[in-house]
Amino acid sequence: MTDTGTSWRDRLFGGLKRTSDKLGENLTGLFTKAALDDQTLDEIEEALIMSDLGPAMAGRVRDRLAEGRYNKELTEEYLREIIAEEIEKVLAPVARPLEIEAFPRPQVILVIGVNGSGKTTTIAKLANNFLEQDYGVMLAAGDTFRAAAIGQLKVWAERLGIPIVAGKEGGDAAGIVFDAVKQATATGIDVLIVDTAGRLQNKTELMDELAKVRRVLGRLNPAAPHDVVLVLDATTGQNALNQIEVFKETAQVTGLVMTKLDGTARGGVLVAAAEKFRLPIHAIGVGEKIEDLRPFDAGDMARAIAGTAYAR
Repeated sequence: MTDTGTSWRDRLFGGLKRTSDKLGENLTGLFTKAALDDQTLDEIEEALIMSDLGPAMAGRVRDRLAEGRYNKELTEEYLREIIAEEIEKVLAPVARPLEIEAFPRPQVILVIGVNGSGKTTTIAKLANNFLEQDYGVMLAAGDTFRAAAIGQLKVWAERLGIPIVAGKEGGDAAGIVFDAVKQATATGIDVLIVDTAGRLQNKTELMDELAKVRRVLGRLNPAAPHDVVLVLDATTGQNALNQIEVFKETAQVTGLVMTKLDGTARGGVLVAAAEKFRLPIHAIGVGEKIEDLRPFDAGDMARAIAGTAYAR
């Protein structure tokens, strides 16, 4: 099925419809009230927390409404506009695409994430984005604990027509990364994207493995890895925040990608993550297709979550 005539903005708003619908459901019944009294403000704050936007965002919206409570009638349109404005304030500083700036090349991007987060597919989609910008891209299959991950990455490399360095299941991830960096350097590759294991059940083992990869990279390029990107599955809701907490500590995460925003009503967790951790959010995923992972505009994203219209 082709994507003709459907813009990224349309896909973004369509993908986040379940999230904006959930917000609307949680706010139902609050617009019949004549006055913005403390009880109504409390109910709005609770509704926003139930929508996964997080207590900090809920508090910000409550404060905004309290400031102007005597000047405005509470309508759904007005409330959604306020929510969109406050979300944009939080997202604008963290909406930062991955920029390929490393010199000497390649720029090494480690990608981490728990099994099922969409990590391997996200790597392929990131690679496709870089190819569209005319960068030379190589993949490294460093998640050696799962044969399926190695096989899946090989399939994506073949589809995209890009080189991949891979070994056998149970192989030495650091050795694969070493070979990949040497090959990428020798062949003038701009971006090397490394898949890594994402096992949360054994933090010590994960830390040791990532430390070994970092040591190997450091011997070849002291600036590498240039980025450590954590892939999050939006359908896990608040659990995504726990994953950021753990990986921030164990893997020195530098930025986030959030996937599967179209498959959940819990897309508000992106806002909670931005507010709590203030890590760059490089891209979001709102569909299965290769083009459905993109950097985002904070204003569009805020309006998509809040369910307000945008100017075409």
